[in-house]
Amino acid sequence: MLFLHGAGHFHPENVIDNDFLESLDIGTDANWTLQRVGIRKRRTVLPLDYIRHTRNANPREAEEAALYSNAKTGAMAARMAIERAGLRPEDIGLVVAGGCSPQFSTPAEASVIAAELGIEAPAFDMGTACSSFGTQLHFLSKMEPSALPPYVLVVNPENNTRTVDYNDRKTAVLWGDATSAVVISSQVPGPWRFCCSDFKTDPKGWDKVKIARGGHFVQDGAAVQKFAISKSVSMISDLDQRCNQPGDAFYFIGHQGNLRLLGSICKRMNIDGERHLFNVDEYGNGGAAGAPSVFSQNWDRFREGDRIVMVIVGAGLAWSGMVLSREAA
Repeated sequence: MLFLHGAGHFHPENVIDNDFLESLDIGTDANWTLQRVGIRKRRTVLPLDYIRHTRNANPREAEEAALYSNAKTGAMAARMAIERAGLRPEDIGLVVAGGCSPQFSTPAEASVIAAELGIEAPAFDMGTACSSFGTQLHFLSKMEPSALPPYVLVVNPENNTRTVDYNDRKTAVLWGDATSAVVISSQVPGPWRFCCSDFKTDPKGWDKVKIARGGHFVQDGAAVQKFAISKSVSMISDLDQRCNQPGDAFYFIGHQGNLRLLGSICKRMNIDGERHLFNVDEYGNGGAAGAPSVFSQNWDRFREGDRIVMVIVGAGLAWSGMVLSREAA
């Protein structure tokens, strides 16, 4: 059994709003953007002047221009999660990281984040793009408790605006930078219990979403949107049947790809607006950190007995999901 003890998030301070995108003269305006993706603002680790003057034509230059590294944003989200868990960095016995655009091919990003936090423990990466968080918890939950240390830190640093072509309105309107972190344990009970999970892939669609090394993010948007809606609906239904009692209400947190995608899922599953938690309208598509950052931002609202169904879709094509239950204080 897996327990979740603390969650954290970080969003950089620079804001890309719809007026800024309109000023780039790439064919967007506020109404077009809201109708297409339902996003008003996004966050970025890049200086706005850099985006304005270069349109990020060379993503390799974005590495130098960025105000934060993945290690820095990973550490900031991790510190919040560790503090909420009532722990210290030295209590962490394993660090796992993953996402869409790690800064290094080697070493593992988890090692760089662990070093930033002063954690001396094993560290490795496990990633399935935007669905990484669900994948990581799914596989960690399958491990024998004796195979894991008392506390594990899972971090998803997603500073993907470094890969965005700001001459391409189809992708420029989507991405925002975010980082999430959670502290979990298979040995020590905590405020959240991991009830069940799942992970699947459709490898033949691997080329529908990709970031070539040193290149820009590209995707077949229409195909990915259709796929994400279909797989999210089927996994929500399956997880609800497996892990919840008939008629149990739950909060839904989905992949923060865009608000139209999430609205379609909620409509098909009859999920009430008050039960749908999201932040994509104000922060953009946060990749693997999107859904867990929503969870972290709502950390204080949940009460004993609350349940969350979280489903995330990513490149690969991969999708993952889980049910979390709020335990007694």
